[in-house]
Amino acid sequence: MPSSEKHPSRVPMWRGVKFAYLLVAMCLFPLAIGGYWAYGQMIPPNGGMLTALYAFHGRDTSQFILGLTSLFVIINALSSFQIYGMPVFDVMESVYTRRKKQACPWWLRATIRAMFGYGCFFVAVAIPFLGSLAGLVGGIALPVTLAYPCLMWLKIKKPKMYSTMWCLNWGLGALGLALSAVLTAAGIYVIIDTGIQANFFKPQ
Repeated sequence: MPSSEKHPSRVPMWRGVKFAYLLVAMCLFPLAIGGYWAYGQMIPPNGGMLTALYAFHGRDTSQFILGLTSLFVIINALSSFQIYGMPVFDVMESVYTRRKKQACPWWLRATIRAMFGYGCFFVAVAIPFLGSLAGLVGGIALPVTLAYPCLMWLKIKKPKMYSTMWCLNWGLGALGLALSAVLTAAGIYVIIDTGIQANFFKPQ
C-alpha cells in the first residue's frame, strides 16, 4: 500500500483492522453468548455451537436461521484469517523483495495467498483432531492479540514512566499474559482429562 507523509498507509490499514475486528465481534459474541445461554453444558466437545444447533434444532428450525448462523461462522473465519494471515503474506513478500531487489508482482502475491490458504486447508485435513488442541493452542497464541501489541506500543512510543498510558498498557499486557497462562493450563488439563484420538487424514 503506497504511503506518504500526507497520506500515511497506517490510516487505511488501521481502518481495515478495526472493521475486521468489528465483524468478528458482531459474529462471534452473539453466537457464543446465545449458544451458552441456550445449551449450557450440552454443547458437544467436538464441533461446538454449530454442531449443537444442528443436533438439537436441525429439524424444527427454519433453514434461514440455520443458514444465517453458518454464514456468521464463515464471515468470522474469513475475517480472522485475513487479520492473522496478513503478517505471513507480508514476510513472504518482503523476502522476495529483498532477494530480487524489485516489487512483488500481483500474480506472485495472489499465488502466495492461494498457497498459504491451501497449506492451512491441508493441515486441517491432515490433522482433523486439531480441534481437541484448540484450548492449548489458543492459550499459547493469546499473547499475540492481548499482550504483545501493548508491550510493542510501550517499546515504540516510550511513554513517560508511571503515566496513565504506561500503566494502562503494562496492565493490559500483564493481564493478557496471565490469561494466556490460565488458558494454557486449562488446555493441558482438558487434554489430560479427555484424551486425544489421533486420526491423521481421516476427517469426520
